[in-house]
Amino acid sequence: MNKLAERVQQALVVAIDNDDLVLPTLPEVALNIRQAAEDPDISISHLSKVISRDTALSARLIKVVNSPLLRATQEVTDLHTAITRLGTNYSSNLAIGLVMEQIFHARSDVVEQKMRDVWRRSLEVAGVSYALGRNHSQLKPDQAALGGLVHQIGVLPILTYAEDHYELLSDPVSLNHVIESIHPLLGDKLLQRWDFPEMLVSLPGQYMDLERDSQRLDYIDLVQVAVLYCHRDTDHPLASVPIMELPAMKKLRIDPYSDTLRAELDEARSMFY
Repeated sequence: MNKLAERVQQALVVAIDNDDLVLPTLPEVALNIRQAAEDPDISISHLSKVISRDTALSARLIKVVNSPLLRATQEVTDLHTAITRLGTNYSSNLAIGLVMEQIFHARSDVVEQKMRDVWRRSLEVAGVSYALGRNHSQLKPDQAALGGLVHQIGVLPILTYAEDHYELLSDPVSLNHVIESIHPLLGDKLLQRWDFPEMLVSLPGQYMDLERDSQRLDYIDLVQVAVLYCHRDTDHPLASVPIMELPAMKKLRIDPYSDTLRAELDEARSMFY
């Protein structure tokens, strides 16, 4: 790691430890959805009313319900039917995850582009995680998708920090070093602060531990496999990871080289776009 990356990393670690780093807050609509969903007797109409305050989000949920992975015989055209089809738990988890996009905004073009890239990759990983959860495990696909949507959430505070430190912004190599080494720690901190479910709180910090071997298949395993799948056929170092040897892969018991699976997961990649 070069000098600049090392210096910035130390500064960030100190800022994190002292709670001096400005961390993004959960969008208000996400808080409202979570609050509504905590009521065990919530009606579909009430949740629909809360989500419909955000028109872009409503359109996204309707689109998800009509995606190839979930498509029913008849196209869904309204939010109430979409929530009925998904169920209130599913709908609220997916809505909270998709609303994260609102945090991905920057003042400079360089950072904006980087944030867009992170979000686009998160959407792809979420789609693949959803498909793995739904078709190849007993885990809840909505939680798997939420895990995919937030697996790189720790990159945000670093990019915000970079906007105020031009020497870091103008040195992409150092910036990438800092992102790689710090975002897992920051991601865990953010999800804790946002009161995310216990099963996802340590996901950003652990999904890149390729030797991690949990007792039974969990959401971190699904996101890890999804991340590696989304890097296939690229020139990224993760593309050359021997995927069959991963503990996560052994627990999933799927053949990543089967044409049927590849077709299914490739379709899932665009599920949340």
